[in-house]
Amino acid sequence: MQVKVLGRVDYLPTYQAMAAFTEGRGADTPDELWLCEHPPVFTQGLAGKADHVLAAGEIPVIATNRGGQVTYHGPGQVVAYPLIDLQRAGYFVKEYVYRLEEAVLRTLGGFGVTGHRVRGAPGIYVRTEDPFGHARLLPSPQPSPAGGRGSDAESLPLPLAGEGGGEGAPDPFSGLAKIAALGIKVTRHRTYHGLALNVAMDLQPFERINPCGYAGLRTVDLSTIGVSTTWNEAAALLGHKLQALLAP
Repeated sequence: MQVKVLGRVDYLPTYQAMAAFTEGRGADTPDELWLCEHPPVFTQGLAGKADHVLAAGEIPVIATNRGGQVTYHGPGQVVAYPLIDLQRAGYFVKEYVYRLEEAVLRTLGGFGVTGHRVRGAPGIYVRTEDPFGHARLLPSPQPSPAGGRGSDAESLPLPLAGEGGGEGAPDPFSGLAKIAALGIKVTRHRTYHGLALNVAMDLQPFERINPCGYAGLRTVDLSTIGVSTTWNEAAALLGHKLQALLAP
């Protein structure tokens, strides 16, 4: 895999370049990993709803063809775009997502931080009160589609903002904050878009949206939870973990 550190680049031309690379690649085109950061921008996924953007203000909102809902990109965030031929790599989309999340978990581990998955809500989360603790998340029951309670929090998708299980439903994000977001596109077994890890950024723009469609979901970065590092250091570590985990 060829790793390209792009530095700070505008979102739209980078998005267009990813799409063009994916469309034009052949069976022998080497996979690439692009590492970058973007000027402030909100991006909407295919499932994005306009009302999840609460107050964009001066920050542009760009519609994309990735999965997921609205998120924010800005300086101090490491954005990774793996351009992978999954058919050649020998694994499927579900495994690909798992490997992306695992790379973030191992990157956080390199800084002593324990990350967590929440089933039905792609991305990586940390405990706000104990980001360095190793206790596992306890499963909590989620509202079932029929209005009852599911027996396993990890067997049902979580409701989006405005689509919850009603008053009294458990909060799957209680005590958690999101530190990394995922949003991917796969076309003809080839991936683009990717993930974003918050390192040391202005988090206020996340308050202008329902992050990933969840009202009130808190967002943090490494700096907020007490980790002092640079963008270059975090990008290098994340890139190394992605190279290793995305290999065939």
